[in-house]
Amino acid sequence: MSTEEKNHSDKSSGQEIEMTFLDHLEELRWRIIYSLIGIAIGTIIAWIFIDFFVDKVLLLPARTSNLKLQNLRPFGQLFIYFQVAIILGLILSFPNVVYQLWKFIAPALKEREKKFITAIVVFTTLCFLLGVAFAYFVMLPMALSFAAQFGSPMIENNFSIDEYFSIILSVILGAGLVFELPMLSFFLSKLGILSPKIMRKYRRHSFVAILILAAILTPGTDPVSQVILAVPLVILYEISILVSKIFQKKT
Repeated sequence: MSTEEKNHSDKSSGQEIEMTFLDHLEELRWRIIYSLIGIAIGTIIAWIFIDFFVDKVLLLPARTSNLKLQNLRPFGQLFIYFQVAIILGLILSFPNVVYQLWKFIAPALKEREKKFITAIVVFTTLCFLLGVAFAYFVMLPMALSFAAQFGSPMIENNFSIDEYFSIILSVILGAGLVFELPMLSFFLSKLGILSPKIMRKYRRHSFVAILILAAILTPGTDPVSQVILAVPLVILYEISILVSKIFQKKT
């Protein structure tokens, strides 16, 4: 029986027992187990449809950018398929992972705040999926097109398949996590570490950092591409200030 079930049983009998450190560890263990089960189920689902995900989704940017891919290792494609299935399993099970995280910290929340767990899970998942979509439809086409066209015409650009998938998956996951900035602001504000005053004070510094990040991540020196990447990051920062203002810890 998990700690959550024991707490429910205690409450139903009219007893309120404060969770000990070992109780928290037990609860954390169960939440990790539930998260891993969700990832395993997501990985199995991804493996069932692995040909569709690889051929129709992940290799589509390569086709549209006229990239020539080649496998240089024995069983290289098999290992790539396993890697893709696991990453896709993590993406598919992301709502469950977020839900388990919130259920773990739920005892520290007020009753009024617990009512919003479902909405928070949905919002967190939406932010992650928006980041994934932004990477897939905006960032990757620009990056791959630049990589395919850059260099001397005397040199043929052929790309290793494992390097290609490494870039694809890392950019998608990275963008998904970056788009969680509003939820990070929520956490830090609830802990009293972050405040709207601090974020407004360092707004200009943050915008400079965003432009530098956009210049690093955006291929070439095209200012339009940099703006396309920087604009959503600036919007996310402003949303994070609003989130911090709403949920900042009261002193």
